[in-house]
Amino acid sequence: MKSIRIGTGAGYGGDRIDAAVDLVKHGDLDYLVLEGLAERTTALAHLEKAVDREKGYGQFLEERMAALLPLCQDKGVTVITNLGAANPESAAKKTAEIASSLGLSKLRVATVIGADVLEQAKQADPPLWETGAPLSTFGDDVISADAYLGVDAILPALVQGADVILTGRVADPSLFLAPMVYEFGWELSDWHLLGAGTVLAHLLECGAQVSGGYFADGCNKRVPELHRLGMPFADVFADGTGIISKTPGSGGTVTLQTCKEQLLYEVMDPTAYMTPDVTADFSSVWFKEVADNRIAVNGGNGRERPAQLKATIGVNQGYIGEGMIAYGGYGAAERARLAAEIVLARLTSAGFNQQEVKHELLGVNGLFQNKPSARPYEVLLRVAARAKDRRQAERVGEEVEALWLNGPGGPGGVRSQAKRVVSAYSASIPRTMVKTKVFVTEVIA
Repeated sequence: MKSIRIGTGAGYGGDRIDAAVDLVKHGDLDYLVLEGLAERTTALAHLEKAVDREKGYGQFLEERMAALLPLCQDKGVTVITNLGAANPESAAKKTAEIASSLGLSKLRVATVIGADVLEQAKQADPPLWETGAPLSTFGDDVISADAYLGVDAILPALVQGADVILTGRVADPSLFLAPMVYEFGWELSDWHLLGAGTVLAHLLECGAQVSGGYFADGCNKRVPELHRLGMPFADVFADGTGIISKTPGSGGTVTLQTCKEQLLYEVMDPTAYMTPDVTADFSSVWFKEVADNRIAVNGGNGRERPAQLKATIGVNQGYIGEGMIAYGGYGAAERARLAAEIVLARLTSAGFNQQEVKHELLGVNGLFQNKPSARPYEVLLRVAARAKDRRQAERVGEEVEALWLNGPGGPGGVRSQAKRVVSAYSASIPRTMVKTKVFVTEVIA
């Protein structure tokens, strides 16, 4: 039976580039997928593009392309990535420039556009999933809207023989499913095959999580050589089954348990995992170990795709100011609590809304508010507050820093920052409002 091998070169924007290089060198791949977007990531990319029209693409795009393009061209590996983020056109231009500088002639670079649906979303004014209120409630604070594109947006690039495909917001599994559909000639209405392929795509989309990274706990689930953790790949067959493995000779592990945990990762209803391509059904999936670090996957299914497309809405919600200061030694927690009282009182006097101010003692109640009282020997006080503008947000860190001489004795290092708050909301928009296009250019070195 015909098969293809698809590898994961990134599971998020800041993933390790060296692991992707090792996978291409030793993985005998047909396709390499770099998944590098999250909901807020895309909205922040739109803000970057608003400042510089040539920016707004994904983190480490240049470094990844410089490291991977020569290897991928040499080994005949097609790259598919959503690192185009808010500006896939500029990402493709930058990729072509890098390829040309490296002497990679005849490399075909494709750009997939259409995910930016800000104007369409404003026109449709859909209710937000999180609040039920219409999008227009946020007025001019809405900074972006990106639809989750599917396989049908990527297929024209594959048909035109692209070596590198750069997209904006595409559903994570769709990046992996597209080469399956193209290579095996699956119909876009074959819900069984699309559902089965989406199972494999979901196992791959978070990168080294399935090869032991997110799985490890240091206690009961020990994973070997995490310092050189290998990226995963799948041998996918024309019937939608596959085998999950990882970079040969690398650290980490691919087992029944790592696959089971990743299968359920970020899944609310295993019988209805919705993507732009299919409503996948994970409930009958089964795994079988066929060799060390090789897990066979079978039993995936699917039903008709959702009638609408999900869109992520980026909303500007002011700024957050933050300050941290350490206290150590006898009475560390008591001094930190006293310091917090001082800062909170001063922020209240400065006009901050008490409902928008938070403080915590990292090491005591930073993660668990109901943690039993303890007398730690060192703690870190963190104070954060939402503000309307950057200057007001900076006041938070300044008040924390003032504790050096105006608060309890024995403080440690101080750090502070003020940053924009961009919140991500979700909505559904009609498929008919989303139009995609593909442009392919050939690099001439």
